[in-house]
Amino acid sequence: MNDLFATIIKEAIRRKIKSSESFDELKKEICGHFGVTAPRNANIRDFYEQSLALGNSKDFSRGRKKAELLLLKKILKSKNVRTLSGVAVVAVLTKQYPCRGKCLYCPTEKEMPKSYLSNEPAVMRAITVNFDPYRQVQKRLRALEINGHDIDKIELIVMGGTFSDLPKKYQYNFIAECYRAANNYSLDVRRLKNQRRRTSTLLREQKRNETAKHRIIGLTPETRPDTLDEKEINFYRELGATRVEIGVQSIFDDVLKRNRRGHDVAQTIKATKLLKNAGFKVSYHMMPGLLGSNFKKDLKMFKEIFSNPDFQPDLIKIYPCVVTRNSDLYKLWKLGKYKALTNKNAEKLICEIKKFVPPYVRISRLIRDIPATSIVAGPNISNLRQLIQNKGIKCNCIRCREIRGNYTTKDKITLNRIDYNASGGKEIYLEYVSPDHRKLYSVMRLRIASPYRRPTSTKKKTSDVNGFAVIREVHTYGKLLNLGAKNKNSPQHAGLGKKLIIEAEKIAKKEFNCQKISVIAGIGVREYYRNLGYKLKNTYMTKNI
Repeated sequence: MNDLFATIIKEAIRRKIKSSESFDELKKEICGHFGVTAPRNANIRDFYEQSLALGNSKDFSRGRKKAELLLLKKILKSKNVRTLSGVAVVAVLTKQYPCRGKCLYCPTEKEMPKSYLSNEPAVMRAITVNFDPYRQVQKRLRALEINGHDIDKIELIVMGGTFSDLPKKYQYNFIAECYRAANNYSLDVRRLKNQRRRTSTLLREQKRNETAKHRIIGLTPETRPDTLDEKEINFYRELGATRVEIGVQSIFDDVLKRNRRGHDVAQTIKATKLLKNAGFKVSYHMMPGLLGSNFKKDLKMFKEIFSNPDFQPDLIKIYPCVVTRNSDLYKLWKLGKYKALTNKNAEKLICEIKKFVPPYVRISRLIRDIPATSIVAGPNISNLRQLIQNKGIKCNCIRCREIRGNYTTKDKITLNRIDYNASGGKEIYLEYVSPDHRKLYSVMRLRIASPYRRPTSTKKKTSDVNGFAVIREVHTYGKLLNLGAKNKNSPQHAGLGKKLIIEAEKIAKKEFNCQKISVIAGIGVREYYRNLGYKLKNTYMTKNI
C-alpha cells in the first residue's frame, strides 16, 4: 500500500495538481491501473507526513519547491472548518456519574454520562476508550492530524453533564491526564499505541504544557448555575479553565420549575457575575421549546439575555428541546400533555434570534448533535445552520463574521469598539474588522471588574482580578498556524492579538486609572504573555501598567 501512496504523491507533484477534484481524478486513474480501490486522502496524507518526519521523502520531494509540497498538503486536508476558527477543538467526556438534576427532558441512558446518548458522535468516540481522558485526547488529536489539521493550539471542551458534581479527585486527575496526553503527543504516537502509563500531577503537567509542542490554550467545563460559588470558581482556575458553559436553559422561573431544573434564575444571574468577575468567558446553553414555554416566550427570552445586564453571555449554544424515549418528558408527550417544537418553528425562531444577536456574542451551536433516529419529537434537522444561511438572513454574531480562510494581505482592517454594562461591571469589546464589519479578524474582551474575592477557606490572598482590569479573551480567527509558524495568508500572522492587548492596556490605564491588568490566560499561552511583560501570579498573568 505504501508503494501506491508514494506513486500517487509523486505523480501529483509531477503534474502540479492544484485542486481536490484533479487529485481525485488522479487517484482513480492510478488505482484503476493497479486494480485497487482508491485510498482515503487521510491515509495518503498520513503516509506523506510520516515520510517527511522520518526523512524518507526524497523520492517525491527532491527538486520540488516548498510551495508545491505545501499545496499538496492543503489538497489532502479535509474539513477545513475544524481549525478555521484559529484553534483545534478537542472534546472529551467524563464517565457516568450521578447528577443533582432531575430534569424532565433529560435522556437518562444506563452507563452514559447524564444527558448524553450512546449514539452521539462524541460519546461514541469516548466509549471506544472507556472514557479514558488520556486516550480520548490522543485519539482526537490523531484524527485531526491525519486529516491535515494543525494541532499545536488546542481548545479542550470537557463534556459529560455537570462537571462540578463529579468527585474532586476525579476532576483533578481527569484534567491532569488531558494535559499529559497533549504533552506526550508527537509523531511517534502513531507507532506507540500502548504507551507506558504513569501517574503525574496536575501542576507538573501544566508546567510542561506551557512550553509543549501541543498546548492547551483554553479549557471549558460544563456545569449547572447552582453549582457555582467562589470556591468552585477558584478550583476551576486551578484546573486551568478559561471558559465555563452553563446549562441555563430558560430565564423564567415558572418554566424552570415545570421542567424540574432544580434552580432558579437568580442562581443563573449570580453565577454569571461570579464568572465574569473572575475573568471567565461565559457560555449559555439555551433550550427553546420547553414544557410551559411557547414561541413568543422563547423569543422574549433571547431578547432578554442579550439586553439585560444581568445576563449578557459571551457565547450561546441553542439546543431546542427534543423528546427521547428514555426521558420523563416522553411519558407526557405520549399522553398528549406536551407538544414539541416543530422543525419549521425552530427554524423560524432561530431566524428571528439571528436578527438581533449582538456582535460581541458567538452562537456556537444551533442544534444539538443527537441522531435523528433517537428523537421521537422535536427538531431533528442536523443542517439547520445551512438552511438558515440559504435564506440570506444577516447575522452579526461572531461565528457568522469570522474570516476563516478568506484572509488576504490586501484586506483593509479597522478597529471597532463596543462598550456595555454587564453583571455589575464594565465590558469593553474590541474587534478588528473589515470596514463594513462583515469580516471579523480578531477580538478582545476587557472587563473592569467589580470586586471578586477568593473564599476565606483558601490560603491564597485576594484574587488578582480584584479592583482592576481583566482581559477575558483574546482570539484571532482564520487558519490555525502552528506555534512559531509564519503564513502571510492567515490573520494569525498579522500580530492583531498583540495590538489588541496593547490597546486594552491603554484603555485600562487612561480611562479607568487602573494600575495593573490581568489575563485569564490558558496554560498553553502563558509563555506568549510572558513575552509581553506579564508575570504569573496565582493563576493569572498580571502586569503593572
